[in-house]
Amino acid sequence: MKPALASKSKYIKILAHIGALVTASAWGTSFLSTRVLMETGGMTPVEVFIYRFTAAYLVLLLFTFRNIRSNSWRDELTFLLCGICSGSLYFITENYALRLTTTGNVSLLASISPIFTTILVAVMYRQRIQPGVMIGSVVSFIGAGCIIFSHGESIEFRPAGDLLALTAAFSWAVYTMAIKRVLPFYSGFFVTRKLFFYGVVSALPLLLLQQEPFHLGLLFDLSEPTYIMNFLFLVLMCSLMAYVIWNEVMRILGPVTSNNYLYFQPIVTMIAAYFLLGENVYALGYVGCALIIGGLIYSDKCPDGRITRS
Repeated sequence: MKPALASKSKYIKILAHIGALVTASAWGTSFLSTRVLMETGGMTPVEVFIYRFTAAYLVLLLFTFRNIRSNSWRDELTFLLCGICSGSLYFITENYALRLTTTGNVSLLASISPIFTTILVAVMYRQRIQPGVMIGSVVSFIGAGCIIFSHGESIEFRPAGDLLALTAAFSWAVYTMAIKRVLPFYSGFFVTRKLFFYGVVSALPLLLLQQEPFHLGLLFDLSEPTYIMNFLFLVLMCSLMAYVIWNEVMRILGPVTSNNYLYFQPIVTMIAAYFLLGENVYALGYVGCALIIGGLIYSDKCPDGRITRS
């Protein structure tokens, strides 16, 4: 490879790592805004998801309306699968899991997603996982657990909620593997718009069947701007920006390296809770931060931070 091309490739990879950190930061703080809409505003998990992603879809449609359909029905079915796995199935199962099991259980089980991704890559592409990649992923997972349980959370066996949390983690891993096939052929904006569309459509029946009244009016209550401000943060930062960047990151770094950055979410959540909610940071939290960062660095030291053919 020519020096100029090598330098450009290295620069693009650095930008991808930065993009992964930015995305993990947005998703790590999204729970604060979601909490405001659900606990204070009274919205259901399905409402928050549908309102948020419908708004994001409409914004994207303004910029990509000239290209509505994908190149083939096979690609369209891939987008359908990805929209369900990264949208309705992931968010709704995770939110309802919080009602059936402890927050610690949900947080820890959802963190298994990068490990699921690594295993799926090895199985589907018949590739050997670099030992360093798996070791780094497991170390980061342990670090995430340290942060999650640093506030006194405990593990309690509650099958229904735990199974939902595992379903959410596995669905994200399936999305990561499925989207890999179509990423080279479409722009990040087009891919993201498709994901939002199918995520919303697949969740609409749940919204229509819910017994509680709709709370959409909260977003138009000018006397309480807190709701619309948190909603816009979820739409613009955690949906539009984060998903577009994330799909580009996966295109550049690959599914395994990209998903390992999800371990940064507990760090960001801990920091955000400290500054915005006044929650204390304990020694176990610092240990968790060190393990996550160390695991990611160790994993990235392997060739491409990914996998090799056996």
